[in-house]
Amino acid sequence: MAFRRRTKSYPLFSQEFVIHNHADIGFCLVLCVLIGLMFEVTAKTAFLFILPQYNISVPTADSETVHYHYGPKDLVTILFYIFITIILHAVVQEYILDKISKRLHLSKVKHSKFNESGQLVVFHFTSVIWCFYVVVTEGYLTNPRSLWEDYPHVHLPFQVKFFYLCQLAYWLHALPELYFQKVRKEEIPRQLQYICLYLVHIAGAYLLNLSRLGLILLLLQYSTEFLFHTARLFYFADENNEKLFSAWAAVFGVTRLFILTLAVLAIGFGLARMENQAFDPEKGNFNTLFCRLCMLLLVCAAQAWLMWRFIHSQLRHWREYWNEQSAKRRVPATPRLPARLIKRESGYHENGVVKAENGTSPRTKKLKSP
Repeated sequence: MAFRRRTKSYPLFSQEFVIHNHADIGFCLVLCVLIGLMFEVTAKTAFLFILPQYNISVPTADSETVHYHYGPKDLVTILFYIFITIILHAVVQEYILDKISKRLHLSKVKHSKFNESGQLVVFHFTSVIWCFYVVVTEGYLTNPRSLWEDYPHVHLPFQVKFFYLCQLAYWLHALPELYFQKVRKEEIPRQLQYICLYLVHIAGAYLLNLSRLGLILLLLQYSTEFLFHTARLFYFADENNEKLFSAWAAVFGVTRLFILTLAVLAIGFGLARMENQAFDPEKGNFNTLFCRLCMLLLVCAAQAWLMWRFIHSQLRHWREYWNEQSAKRRVPATPRLPARLIKRESGYHENGVVKAENGTSPRTKKLKSP
């Protein structure tokens, strides 16, 4: 990983060189953008990478507030924060996870899963706190009707847009990290599944102007995932510690129910009662029956798939547990051999000769001849 002293050198721009130095390369690119802020000629281009674009002033009763909408220039900003995320990924791996995994002495399979869960625990914990702060300060929790009122939500506050850009940057950075981290081929399909699911849902909420609903759903999803990966880290530290898995199993089903309820309430009922129901991409309005059905179908299909995988996993674990218990019961106890009764003559034996109790050997009586 990055920032590590290495004794072995690799050819410049070779495959191994890029894998072992990808965070350092990203740091150099980020540093070039930051240096561009120092010069007037390149400052405008540097700000294009760092700050969200498409800001507009919205008049209010007291003053004006600055809001943002999305556009093609957001891709440049997302690219910059992909490199930032790669650097942070390397720092967490180098200074936290590698030091802990050395003490645990894990196998290769467990080591790979430990690194995955360690990275996701840090990300989910940060995202939950950040998302909760945004939701509370914007008033989305205290006023649930704001999730669908005044749709389309084209004008976004700075913290909302910046949150979505960072979320997209993180999940996009996870794709090349599969190559940089040398993830096993057996693990790649599973990780690609949930990476693509997150990208589709986050990008869909951002582009379809359902950012408020997306924040609430992400808060619920990230809270459950944080609990799961925390439980897995504790399990790797102590295999007998499975209490957090039981808590996660209980929370998982409740979270699916809440996500489905909110999606149906906001999309199926809230948007359906809005007066402005027309397909107008220029104004960001996608409130039509076909679009609502597609959104609900996507959310319901994703939740059903996650629930099916959860049930299948739980049944497999229970089956393995009961097989182990039944195998322990079938193992017969080793029978104890009964002690054999040995008839001994009076006295005791010594070197094959019967000794009397007083230590003298009994003599055979001589028969007198008649």
